[in-house]
Amino acid sequence: MQVNVHAAKSNLSKLIDAALSGEEVIIAKGNKPVVKLVPIPKSRFKAGALKELAGTAPDFLEPMSEEELALWERSE
Repeated sequence: MQVNVHAAKSNLSKLIDAALSGEEVIIAKGNKPVVKLVPIPKSRFKAGALKELAGTAPDFLEPMSEEELALWERSE
């Protein structure tokens, strides 16, 4: 469906519904198509999805063991 800017302003809610239902919505200035109205894909992001991994990282503020320190200080 192609509509001009004036019709798009008047029918924006209907055009959004049409785009969400899968219809191609083009907004034109005069007869020249300039904008395509498309829905934003739903995000698959889920807050807290990795919370079971929390606390498994090493505590970098703890001092190194003598063996680890020796490995870091060893010169080659």
